[in-house]
Amino acid sequence: MRPLLVFLAILLSGCQASLPPLPAWQSPERREHAELGQIVDLRTGQRLSPQQLVEQLASVPRVLVGETHDNPDHHALQLWLLQALEAQRAQGSLLLEMLTPEQQGRVDALRARVAEGQPVADLPAALAWQAGWPWTLYGPIVQHALAQPYPLLAANLDHAQVLQVYRKRPALSGALSTAALVQEPLLAQIGISHCGKLPKSKLPAMLSVQQQRDRRMATALQAAPQPSLLFAGTFHVRRDLGVPLHLTDLGDKAATRVLILAEVGRPVEAAAADYVWYTPALAERDYCADFAG
Repeated sequence: MRPLLVFLAILLSGCQASLPPLPAWQSPERREHAELGQIVDLRTGQRLSPQQLVEQLASVPRVLVGETHDNPDHHALQLWLLQALEAQRAQGSLLLEMLTPEQQGRVDALRARVAEGQPVADLPAALAWQAGWPWTLYGPIVQHALAQPYPLLAANLDHAQVLQVYRKRPALSGALSTAALVQEPLLAQIGISHCGKLPKSKLPAMLSVQQQRDRRMATALQAAPQPSLLFAGTFHVRRDLGVPLHLTDLGDKAATRVLILAEVGRPVEAAAADYVWYTPALAERDYCADFAG
């Protein structure tokens, strides 16, 4: 390499934006697990540093991040990743499964108020934040995003839309998302998540709701300014079952990468994601003990 090019390469590497400090682990279980903190490129098997992960994701038009909803480490890493990517390039948009279209007007109005320096006394109330998503976990992400120049966008269906889908299942177009190899595992997961107590007659309607949510996230991503970032549950972002299949069925060709945040001891297959980042686990809990069906 010519001396001038060597000098420029060194200069550019020195100007690279530094990453924010990684958050401390919060979840209590499996802190000594060998995989804890590992980031794996599932396409190659290579172990990556946080810096390498951010560098690879920074050039991608769309990044989908799968979470375990009640794991605080996943939300802390999501905020860290959002801030790290912002330091590398201008963020186009952030989409959240936790927001619905009927909340979008509130989100936009609050972004305008924050930009003007107006205080908001009760942000969850102003957003009509849904109690099912603990504000202690999601609040830091939302508060950060509201203060940024890019839009914060709803990626889910409204409650009324969910009921409509449940009562009258709409036809779903696309060869990939309607394949038995996709729908059968989703049906099985729906049964498991309802502790085996959901009547079989209700499973097709529940599957339709799941897949219409995935389709809604896909269309929201299509409309969102790029580079875009989606935070959603793991099954929504999986390459083999979720939103990426719907994007392909819609004829979308924009590059997409999937990162799943997974608790150690719960391996992620290469078919499901491009990357996995292993975190501590929550304490074991029997969610089915008091399930009423």
